[in-house]
Amino acid sequence: MTSASPCKKAIDEAYAAKLIGKNACGSGFDFDLYLHHGAGAYICGEETALLESLEGKKGQPRLKPPFPANAGLYGCPTTVNNVESIAVAPTILRRGAGWFAGFGRPGNTGTKVFCISGHVNMPCNVEEEMSIPLKTLIEKHAGGVIGGWDNLKAVIPGGSSVPCLPKDICDDVLMDFDALKEHKSGLGTAAVIVMDQSTDMVRAITRLAYFYKHESCGQCTPCREGTGWMWRVLTRMCEGKAEMAEIDMLLDVSQEIEGHTICALGDAAAWPVQGLIRHFRHEIEDKINTYRAGKSVHAVAAE
Repeated sequence: MTSASPCKKAIDEAYAAKLIGKNACGSGFDFDLYLHHGAGAYICGEETALLESLEGKKGQPRLKPPFPANAGLYGCPTTVNNVESIAVAPTILRRGAGWFAGFGRPGNTGTKVFCISGHVNMPCNVEEEMSIPLKTLIEKHAGGVIGGWDNLKAVIPGGSSVPCLPKDICDDVLMDFDALKEHKSGLGTAAVIVMDQSTDMVRAITRLAYFYKHESCGQCTPCREGTGWMWRVLTRMCEGKAEMAEIDMLLDVSQEIEGHTICALGDAAAWPVQGLIRHFRHEIEDKINTYRAGKSVHAVAAE
């Protein structure tokens, strides 16, 4: 890691200020911080795959138990934290747990960093309170949907791994764990992906299916074989070259992948497909019917 890295620079500054290192802050406690440069593998976002990678092994999730808190990095007890959790901890310590719990609804308290992208006027990252209405979040911080709220088609509320929600749900839904769970989606990473009426939902989910096929570590058969199979079926559905019965078959296969893998990447691959079929099944059917009628599927999708 070069000295040009902002993270490395911050660590060097913390050492120089004696905030960390030997006798950190004069506490009598030694605290050393090491920075490791990853290779960009999505699967290494899973905590045990991250530990495997740190140990110089192939980034593959471990079977649990034992959990990292008991046997983690090099077999030692290890706590794996998200950067967002660490970043907010000092403020909670200063202001108190009651202050932080004052944001959001019961069971959904605190703040969250939302990443808003897609068809909005001002894509951004913003820290907001939990349980904020999705519409308010988009209009207040991202400048609204391009072409206005009525031009909204769907939103993926928690990153590519959670099911999409159509506009009628987005009108009123709150951005927290319980509200999104009620609509069979999830807050996930709070990466809000906004899609307007120009979006071909089948192609959008097919692109996500390709990503999960590519990022699967291949350790679990349902994920290794299932992600590729789903992508190939969806690719044919994009062109209308599928049978109507394959829609339910695709749903069945996604449910066989879900919950049958060591880590959650299998779930992450299955859920976007389930959301597509749940809310936009008609788009798949329209493509199949258009192809059978001898018309251009691409032309219809663009109109």
